[in-house]
Amino acid sequence: MSDPVSSIRNLGPAMETACARVGINSAEELRALGADAAYGKLIASGMRPHFIGYYVLVMALQGRPWNDCQGEEKKALRKRFDALKKAHAPAKAPDSGIERILNEIGVIERR
Repeated sequence: MSDPVSSIRNLGPAMETACARVGINSAEELRALGADAAYGKLIASGMRPHFIGYYVLVMALQGRPWNDCQGEEKKALRKRFDALKKAHAPAKAPDSGIERILNEIGVIERR
């Protein structure tokens, strides 16, 4: 029998539900996938990325308290998080006709 994602220290029912939505159904699967790959899947699924959630996941998979991340380690994790956000962001929907026209005439911010 597999342990649930929420059996990992610092990860609760919300993370367990989010993981299940992307096909990560056990603590063992999450550990095998690793923090970066798992968080990338979560972002790609449409979950709004949050740096604290990311580093809590990293700390949890290392068996450390969630608030143990500090200094240079935290700065390095921030860079990894920013790269994950950029690499796994869901594609934006194409502009509708009206959005394109408003953009062209300068009514909305140019994209």
